[in-house]
Amino acid sequence: MLRSQKKKHFFLFLILVALRKLIDVLQRQADLLEHYMESAGKDTEEITENIQLNNTVRILLGLTVLAAIASLTLTAWTESFFSTLDPLDLGVLVFSLILLAGNLFYFAWQIVLAFHYRAYEEVTDEELPTCAVVVPAYNEGKQVLLTLRSLLKSDYPPEKMEIIAVNDGSCDDTWKWITDAVESSGGRIRALNLTSNGGKRNALYQGFRSTEAEIVVTIDSDSIVLPDTVRKIVSPLVREEKIGGVAGNIRVLNNSGVIPRMLDVNFVFSFEFLRSAQSMVHSVFCTPGALSAYRRSVIMPFMPEWVNQKFMGRPANIGEDRAISNIILREGHQVVFQKSALVYTEVPKDYAGLCRMFLRWSRSNVRENLEMFTFAFRRIDFADEDLLGMQINLVMQTLWTLTPMLFVGSTLYCLAVSPLAFLYASVMATLIWSTLPAFVYASKYSKKEALWSYVYGVFNFLSLSWIGPYSILTIHRSGWLTRAKPKKNTENVIELADEKSIAAK
Repeated sequence: MLRSQKKKHFFLFLILVALRKLIDVLQRQADLLEHYMESAGKDTEEITENIQLNNTVRILLGLTVLAAIASLTLTAWTESFFSTLDPLDLGVLVFSLILLAGNLFYFAWQIVLAFHYRAYEEVTDEELPTCAVVVPAYNEGKQVLLTLRSLLKSDYPPEKMEIIAVNDGSCDDTWKWITDAVESSGGRIRALNLTSNGGKRNALYQGFRSTEAEIVVTIDSDSIVLPDTVRKIVSPLVREEKIGGVAGNIRVLNNSGVIPRMLDVNFVFSFEFLRSAQSMVHSVFCTPGALSAYRRSVIMPFMPEWVNQKFMGRPANIGEDRAISNIILREGHQVVFQKSALVYTEVPKDYAGLCRMFLRWSRSNVRENLEMFTFAFRRIDFADEDLLGMQINLVMQTLWTLTPMLFVGSTLYCLAVSPLAFLYASVMATLIWSTLPAFVYASKYSKKEALWSYVYGVFNFLSLSWIGPYSILTIHRSGWLTRAKPKKNTENVIELADEKSIAAK
């Protein structure tokens, strides 16, 4: 018995030593990074960002150390937990430590990339190419009018920019508001009236094929752009010929209430951190429908494939943004993020709407990750930083997708074996992984609003953890879920054009 106790204490000692070594390595890297940035940075803003970078790394490390020390040495149940370790317990512990170390190194790398990211500079009026902005709308009502009016205020040269509003078989008064916008636009808006609802992918396709502009931009019909948004989203395509697609920066429009405020912090982290990092290796995974730009010559040859995409033998009605990004990357072009191109979009205000949105996103991510594996590893070249970066991001994103499936089983097991340990570990993990989004938001916007990151972390753990496993189990479903359903009141149904025609205004 004494010998067994000594072995377990020795094992605990090895874990603590390994954690200490890992911390020392990351600390040295953070110090080297700080030294490099202090010597290289010349303007105050850049130096400030570099200090924030180093502080972020230190915060993550500090919280991890505190969590490890508290879990291993400062709680009464630690000794009893380790004294009863069996092979399965040991396996779970080792696997968890490997995941923790892998995520720490990955996020350290992401931090370095994100803080080196810079938005592409705007180009002059003379350099701007012809551009078509496609706005698909389904049962959007008056909101589509507000979207189109915001586009009319763009500082893009009017002679080089056309606006195409596509009514996707709406059953409410969306077509009326589109026609009102057309009549008051002075000929700047062209409308397409699809006689039946074919889905967002088809609506975009009809808009793409109806123009000869060099660049096509997509804007959701529940979004508002700034006057310089279109110019800024197009500029990277002018700066670099290798770029085939550009993802815009999305913020929450209806930023009131608990859920929208949590999502606003999450959006800043997803776009201004994760997509900034992806952009540094020129492979942003998703060009969001709310705001994206594409080189038309790059995407049009593959539009029939895209619009007719199927999954498990069924039409793929979701994930059109991920799918088009995959095609661009597959064909050897770059996809980047333009942080300065802002769009404000509506998000769900209630729990049911939020779940539907996340389910759609999760299903499309699983599908398109599988598709991405078919071409991402066709070539292995460690000297190609862009290719290697895309492969690492794909592997990590896939692990994040699969982790909730493992979480279900491990949760039941840990609750049965040591519920107190599981509860404590869950709380610490939630606090740790909520700190980085909070820091990113606080460093750019409001420190007070950044606290919503912690609220979202707890909310996500308690209320949204089921979405990942459920989306994998129901991956065959292609329902849009968040698009408005036709109204039951037939008095408000608008008579659409002939079934086989597209009416142009």
